[in-house]
Amino acid sequence: MSIFSIATNRTYGYEDAFGLPDCSSVEMKNAIDEWFNLFYDDRPTKTEDPCQRIPYTVVNKIAKTMFGEYKAESTDEFARGVLESLGKIRKRAVQDALIGGIAYIKPFPLGDKFVFSSVSRANMLIFGTDAEGNPTDIGTAERTIAGNSYYTLLERRTIGQDGKLTIRNKLYRAESDGQIGRQVPLNSLPRYEMLPEEYTYPEEMGLGMAALRSPTPNCVDGGKDPVSVYAAAVGLIHNINRNEAELSGEFERGKSRLIVSADMMRDSPDGQHKGIVDSIFTPLDDDPEAIGITIFSPALREQSFLARKTEYLRNVESVIGLKRGILSEVESMDKTATEVTSSAGDYNLTIIDFQQMWESAVRELMPICGKLGQMYRVSSAHDLSADSVSIDWGNGTLYDEDKTWADYMAMVAAGMIKPEIALGWRFGMPTETPRDLDKIRAKYMPTLDNLMDAPADEQGTAQTVTDETIDQAEEAAGKTLNGAQTQSLVSIIAQYQGGTLTTGQAINILSIAIGISKEQAREIVEGAV
Repeated sequence: MSIFSIATNRTYGYEDAFGLPDCSSVEMKNAIDEWFNLFYDDRPTKTEDPCQRIPYTVVNKIAKTMFGEYKAESTDEFARGVLESLGKIRKRAVQDALIGGIAYIKPFPLGDKFVFSSVSRANMLIFGTDAEGNPTDIGTAERTIAGNSYYTLLERRTIGQDGKLTIRNKLYRAESDGQIGRQVPLNSLPRYEMLPEEYTYPEEMGLGMAALRSPTPNCVDGGKDPVSVYAAAVGLIHNINRNEAELSGEFERGKSRLIVSADMMRDSPDGQHKGIVDSIFTPLDDDPEAIGITIFSPALREQSFLARKTEYLRNVESVIGLKRGILSEVESMDKTATEVTSSAGDYNLTIIDFQQMWESAVRELMPICGKLGQMYRVSSAHDLSADSVSIDWGNGTLYDEDKTWADYMAMVAAGMIKPEIALGWRFGMPTETPRDLDKIRAKYMPTLDNLMDAPADEQGTAQTVTDETIDQAEEAAGKTLNGAQTQSLVSIIAQYQGGTLTTGQAINILSIAIGISKEQAREIVEGAV
């Protein structure tokens, strides 16, 4: 797979054209090349088959989940326009950062608005960094084909000692795709004729772009360079690809063959191979009458390969911090509740890290766009701050709340947890101490407490609840009610029939008390009248 990359490509001579080498280590340069090749590679070889496309799956799922309920707003008209343009490249920019460890969002003032592009790690060279590892001197390449010529614009951005940004532009033209060519004037292409060869901005604005830096720990050389989200799983991904190739070969080798006398097969013209049906006839040099024809049909071992693949996929999930079952088949795994809960929590934290990565870049872009907008006379442009936008990631991006609530109710019904624990989760209240539980009861369960503590003559009598009602409740709960649950059912129906509880209150309390849905509770309550 050939990927356009100025970070690792030596043939084009980008470092020579810029006059500086990339300051990343050799190990990091090789790793960057590996990340992009793994992501884009789709052609099998004799030893590996990348048909699972693990890097693509990981990047795609994280990017989709990140923006599941994303909403960015502003009361400022200019800021709203910036956000609208940003929305068009947000997934591409995040994908670039997840693949290469870092990507830049580059703003272009265009008439009455801004447009943005994403600069991936494959298309940049880093010449210098500050003490925290943030690039302060970078080179990027932009390629254009015009007629029979190949043009490459090299742009170098440098933050000077005074904190001001200087941009230098060079244009190269080549007659073939495999060369950078020779330098030509910027006006050789109409799209670059207005670009200055060198310009220093009068105000500080960093590199004039916002960085998306992957929060994944550097496992390549231990330096400060950000790394791909799947950097630590590269070895596992190669194992999966090799396993796929072996699995395909297992089916190929498992085809039925005929064991025949050698004289039934002919040599090919070059004398190197057996002719015509080499995959069917397997020659054996022995007495033809003794051998005859024997069918050879070996047993397939595909289950062993599939089991190994599942284990590899689970390991990838663990290394990257994905929820169990995202890549592997969750239905076929032995798993404990602790494993599932832990992996879901890890996934939650993984997504939050990348959401913070995007939010930081958006807020960094606001003041940059404000300054550039005024310099280039973009309509309605004015100073913006990081707080000019409001970003909301929503609730429920990672989890199905209804299903989780149903799980909590089931545990309440089984007597595994107290109703207060379920209510605490539902309404975001702490449940660590007895005082926490008292607060939940006081706020959400006063009727239930009063109901349970009330004398029998205030509750009504148990005869008001028929055996049919109890049977209906047990059918809804999917099991026989224990003593406490039966008492709750009797008390709730009695209070409802006596007018102490409204229909809505009775339904809510009953659904929690015996762990059933509100629809099921409604049928029981209304059927008891």
